[in-house]
Amino acid sequence: MRHWKLTLAYDGTPYHGWQVQPGLPTVQGTLARMIHRITGEEVLPQGSGRTDTGVHALGQVASFSLESPIPGPNLHRALNHNLPPSIRVTAVDEVDAGFHARHSARRKTYEYRIATQVICPPTLAPYVWNCTWPLDLEAMCAAAAHVLGTHDFLSFAATDPDLDTRVAEEFSENENSKEGDGEDGSLDTPGKTAVRAIFRSAWRRDGELLIYSVTGSGFLHHMVRNLVGTFVDVGRGRTPASAIPAMLAARNRSAAGPTAPPEGLFLVEVEYGS
Repeated sequence: MRHWKLTLAYDGTPYHGWQVQPGLPTVQGTLARMIHRITGEEVLPQGSGRTDTGVHALGQVASFSLESPIPGPNLHRALNHNLPPSIRVTAVDEVDAGFHARHSARRKTYEYRIATQVICPPTLAPYVWNCTWPLDLEAMCAAAAHVLGTHDFLSFAATDPDLDTRVAEEFSENENSKEGDGEDGSLDTPGKTAVRAIFRSAWRRDGELLIYSVTGSGFLHHMVRNLVGTFVDVGRGRTPASAIPAMLAARNRSAAGPTAPPEGLFLVEVEYGS
């Protein structure tokens, strides 16, 4: 067997998220079908995280094993030839048998993009949250700084109606993993907590865009989108930046702000190694 690591970029607009779902187009399902078309082998690529419907990626990572002797460069070319234009393989690397796209991840970086213009161009709309309210960027930066470090982020985790089923699946897959499952990882299983380490949390302006960048050891389901929704409430003047520590301490979803829409979210990078 040869063990492969793929780095992927994709437009999440036409997909119902990463994870395979019966009868629905997904990134994982599309990738698995193309691998089968090329090699004849039935494999299910494991992603670093299960991005939600409409969420995009610039640096998603997937891993799988093949019996096929196909060389890496040939596999790379064949995948991009067969995959739809909405999914591109940016790198193919052969890895050790112990590598797992999710279990081996040490840090992940997400970006969330907000467009501030009154009329958002249709070519940009699928990739941003178009907020036309006046937003105080300085206040949003102050709010973002409060989540730096190690905290319990239960107040920023989604309420998941499919929690019981997903927990059973994810605990069996990840019982040996110390980190989170990705921005879409659900909670809570025995031995798993909502504690995560955040190494970077910052806003910046780029023309008409406000961009939030966050790097952490792992992310809970909807965590980044819930942070962004809360920071936007701060920017609108509805919530003071100083309220963020109390939201964290509450460990209750109702204490934090709304969930930002999915289309502004990008998985930018997954880091491995020590």
